[in-house]
Amino acid sequence: MLVAGIDEAGRGPLAGPVVAAAVILDPKRKIRGLRDSKVMTPEAREHVAAQIRTKALAWAVASSDVSEIDALNILRATLLAMRRAFDGLPVAPVEVLVDGDRCPDLPCPTYPIVKGDRDVAAISAASIIAKTTRDAMLVALDRDYPVYGFARHKGYGTPEHLAALELHGPCPAHRRSFAPVVQASFDFW
Repeated sequence: MLVAGIDEAGRGPLAGPVVAAAVILDPKRKIRGLRDSKVMTPEAREHVAAQIRTKALAWAVASSDVSEIDALNILRATLLAMRRAFDGLPVAPVEVLVDGDRCPDLPCPTYPIVKGDRDVAAISAASIIAKTTRDAMLVALDRDYPVYGFARHKGYGTPEHLAALELHGPCPAHRRSFAPVVQASFDFW
């Protein structure tokens, strides 16, 4: 039975997209090191992500951009990114397991699993793909907007990021519907 795991990365940051991944693992091709991406080092995540991309039966990644996050809200934008990841799978799963307590509307049975990124291998794989993809996107954003330090904090509201927001105001990559960005808003870009 083809079961997809879906997870996201980037719901909490102040900048950048929210990214979702869908993964269908191949039971005949074991992947060592699958776990919640948040407890892995960046190097370990990249190593395991490479294995997932070559050994999984199918995987897809998608995102919702900052304008969608601001227009829809972060939950709806996350569910939209999850739906896009599901739609990007080259084979259709029979059921889907989603990390958390909410599921996107999909054309097959879909079940939320709290702490699924810790407990379900396919969701762990999706967590790793989503996180490594989003981290790469924030490194690229850092080249466009180096004053914010996106490569270091990946858009999260760290003291460094909040200080840069205070000094420079938000850039086009910031989520203008998030309170710290609203508070730091002035015309700069």
